[in-house]
Parts: sequence; structure tokens; C-alpha cells
Amino acid sequence: MDLKRIRRPQPSPAEAPDPESNGPFRPGTEKRPASGFVRPAVVLLACLVLLLVISSAHRSSSLDPLRRAGGVQEKGKFEVISTKGSEKGSSASSNIPKDKLLAGLLDAGFDEGSCLSRYQAVLYRKESPHLPSPYLLERLRKHEALQKKCGPNTELYNKAVEQLKSGQTIESTECNYVVWISYSGLGNRILTLASAFLYSLLTNRVLLIDRGADLADLFCEPFPETSWLLPLDFPVNQFNSFDIKAPQSYGNMLEKKVISNSVDGASMGSLPAYAYLHLAHDYGDFDKLFFCEDDQRVLQKIPWLVLRSDNYFVPSLFLIPTYEEELSQLFPKKDTVFHHLGRYLFHPTNRVWGLITRYYQSYLSKAKERVGIQIRVFDTGIGPFQHVLDQILGCSLKEKLLPGINAQDSVVSTSDVTSKAVIVTSLHSGYFEKIRNMYWEHPTITGEIVGVYQPSHEGYQQTEKQMHNMKAWAEMYLLSLTDELVTSAWSTFGYVAQGLGGLKPWIMFKPENQTAPDPPCRRVMSMEPCFHAPPFYDCKAKRGVDTGALVPHVKHCEDMSWGLKLVDQDEW
Repeated sequence: MDLKRIRRPQPSPAEAPDPESNGPFRPGTEKRPASGFVRPAVVLLACLVLLLVISSAHRSSSLDPLRRAGGVQEKGKFEVISTKGSEKGSSASSNIPKDKLLAGLLDAGFDEGSCLSRYQAVLYRKESPHLPSPYLLERLRKHEALQKKCGPNTELYNKAVEQLKSGQTIESTECNYVVWISYSGLGNRILTLASAFLYSLLTNRVLLIDRGADLADLFCEPFPETSWLLPLDFPVNQFNSFDIKAPQSYGNMLEKKVISNSVDGASMGSLPAYAYLHLAHDYGDFDKLFFCEDDQRVLQKIPWLVLRSDNYFVPSLFLIPTYEEELSQLFPKKDTVFHHLGRYLFHPTNRVWGLITRYYQSYLSKAKERVGIQIRVFDTGIGPFQHVLDQILGCSLKEKLLPGINAQDSVVSTSDVTSKAVIVTSLHSGYFEKIRNMYWEHPTITGEIVGVYQPSHEGYQQTEKQMHNMKAWAEMYLLSLTDELVTSAWSTFGYVAQGLGGLKPWIMFKPENQTAPDPPCRRVMSMEPCFHAPPFYDCKAKRGVDTGALVPHVKHCEDMSWGLKLVDQDEW
């Protein structure tokens, strides 16, 4: 907090303002009121002072609820937003607290203390210009009701589990389910979980998640009055054995003709009680038929679907005709899918939120601008690598995200100093140290003060370690709170940060032959993540096709030429 701004010098008694004149009140020169008016004037002045005190107290008490809600600005901490207009288009200039429900994206029925981040997150980031569609809000509320009605420990859930134990789909059930298997690194898990949720929304299924080693320690429950955690006594428990060769996989059952994907061939009695969907990077041609319309009709008849993936497969859902109209209503702006679903689903637990807020307040809150640099190096060997550092600095300086340094003068005088905080995330500390030392040892040519910080440097990825994943989740979130962002090619860590923050980062191309690319980076065309392993298949023509050229809102990724990502056609 800037004490200089708060503790302004008060005027001395000799310079106190004269209530009857514009000049200072000087001893010996004050105007003496006419006889008979001294006492009324004193009384009037006392009344004015009392009125000001009462008004100030009332204003303070009226702000207290807003402070308790976290909506009132403190210098260097949070912002207060102003309304830009009502639904009828009229302008309003009064300040109001930030909308903790994110324009209706979040439900108001949670206990705030159980998950502080759910409603406090809005205080740490800029207001998103991307509003969720009314239809998305309607569908989310309906889905929350479905999760509550059919979730764990309900009568309908128990009935569905009994049918699952029988091994066959005997009759149509009131509740159908997608069970998501925890698999791969944290960035991949977040992206695939968002994909699985969108699929459950499209197919009116309850989403239950395999908690893995640490999911319950990372994320709060997203649905009110129920749990999305799969009960520990769930009868299908061989998740570790589910892979491309699993006989329960939909692709293998098709290939071996255990089931049929023809419109007439898949009767209810011939279908299993559950099917495993193998949608990981190594999936085969029959697995990829998941993205075909006829196969979706078959899968709709199977009450339990168990899904394992390490991909953000949302772009290919937009290529299935069955869901085209629904997706258009849910997301009129196609490049906001993960931005909305990510902010809806992923709320850090109180322990992780503590990591995030303590770091933010200590290092980032007082800066006028925050820049994130996310570094993922796929080269083998011990870094830091000079070509990677050259690429980071080349991108940051060329795009004016960081100021250049003055290597000649030791001091640069300036009357307009801007504080800039740079948060670096990397498994190694070498890149951070070199960037920090550059701004420590030399002044900037602009006179800006640049602080460089790195929360952790774990050395290598430790997927199943709880604290490692807590730090990783905290760092993704901190990156999402920045004003500008630089990310590394192919990195799901960066994809998560940009999507949550609603940011279009500068993405650094993957270096080849240990040489910094030229140009070192480019601005992405949308904030959506990239689907790294999409199918290239025309389901109707039954032949290969470039799926990045079928519709205007699905394009190839900037960092992976064969990948797919959603873009907004109005901006492309």
C-alpha cells in the first residue's frame, strides 16, 4: 500500500480553510462577524461538521458489506469496476463491485468459506470482455440439477450401478454417465477434463471423475450440493489397465464386431453396460470413429462411458453434425469454449489458493503491469540453453513486452517510472536468473523498474507428486492473472493459463537444431488450446480429409501444423 498517497499532509491550524472565503484563515486577519451573529455562525459550523461526520460514517458502514465481499479497492490490490451501460443502453458512471458470479457463469449457492477462490478470483484478474451466452447459463443450471439428481449416493445412481454390475444394457436408464480417468500431466488433465465436461453437457450425461492421486486436493467441487468425485467403491476399478489394447474399448469392440455402429445394428440388448473410450494420443482408426455421427448414435444407447485422454478434443466435437446447432447456441464466439468452461470448472482449493494469493500479494500486486513468461523446453540435456534464452528475449523485446537495457550508463534518470513485474515459470531456474540479472545489473532504456520472479523450479516433471502439482496449478493460475503472456509451443501448461486468463499470448515456436527461430514468436489467433492429435477422416465419405479446412472456425494451430484449434471467424 502506498503510504505516501494515503497519509497526505494535513493543513496546519494557521492554514485551515476559511468557511467564508477562498483564502487561508490567518490569525489577526480573520473577518469578525457582526455583533449578534457570532453564536449562530458557530452553531451552523458545528452542524456542518457533525453532518460531515455522520455522512462519512454512513458511507463507511455502507461499504463494509462490499469490503466483506472483497469488492472494494485497496491500493495495489484489487480494482473496482464501473458499469458501462444498462441492458437498455443507458450509461452509468457509478462504481460497483466486480461480479463474483462472472455474469451468471457461477452458481451462488456455495458456502464461500469451503472454496475461497470461487468468488474471490474475480478480484485478482481483469474483467473478461467475453460474456457467456444466456443459453450456456441455462444449460449449466440444468446440468447442475442433473448432477444433483443422479450423482453419487442417490437412488438413481445406485440403480445405474446395479445395472452396470449386471454387465448388459437391459433397459434405458434415467441417468447416463461419463467417467473421466485421471491420466497424464496436470495441464493435459485440465484440458481433457474440460473436454469431457463439454461432451457430458452435449449428451446430457453426469460427469464423474477418477480422483487419481491428488485431484481432490487441487480443485473444489464445481457442482452445488453434490460431488463429481467417483465413489471409491465403483465396480469398474481396473483403470490402470485401460489402454489401446483394452477389450472393453469402443474401438476394439467395433473392430472385432462385438458391436456394430450401423444405424440398425446396435440394438439395446446387444450393447454392453459400459464402453471404454480410448482417446489418448496413440488411439487407432477405430477409436477415432468416436468423432463420427453414426457412432455417437450408438454411444448414446450405452449408459456408462469411461473416457481416457491426454488431448483437448473439443475442436473435433465441433465437426460432428449432431452437435453443431447446440454448440453454436452455447458458444456464439467459438474461441471462448475453454475460457468459459475453465472458469466454471476449475477453482483452486483453499490450500492452493493460499499459494496463489500469497505470491501475488508479495510480488505482483503493486506492479502497474504484469508479464508472464512460460518456458517449456523439450531438448534433452542440462540447461539453460543459450538459444532458448535468445528466443525468450528476442520475442519479449521485439514485441515490446519487456524494455531494452542500457549497457553504457549505470543510471537513467526519469520522471515517469513504471513498475513492471515479470513472472517466469520453468522447471529450471537458469532462465529466470539470467533475465533477473540483466535487469538488476543494467538500467532500462525507458527508465522502467522491472522485477523478475519465479515461484518454483522443480527440476523435472513429477506428475504423481501432490505438492509438485499444487505448485504447477498455482503457477498456471498466476500466469493467467498477467496482462501479457509469452508461452512455449506444444505446452498444455501455457494453454491452460491463456484460456483461464482470456489472453492471446505470443507463442514461441519450437526451436530446431538448437537455434532460435526467426521470428522467435507470433501472436496466437485465438486463446483456445490446441488439439494435438485430431483425426483426419471424413465420416460420410469414409476417407481421409484435412479436418482443419472443413469449417471456418476450426483451423490448424500456430505451434503444431497438424493440430486443430477453434477460432472466431469474425476475427480471423
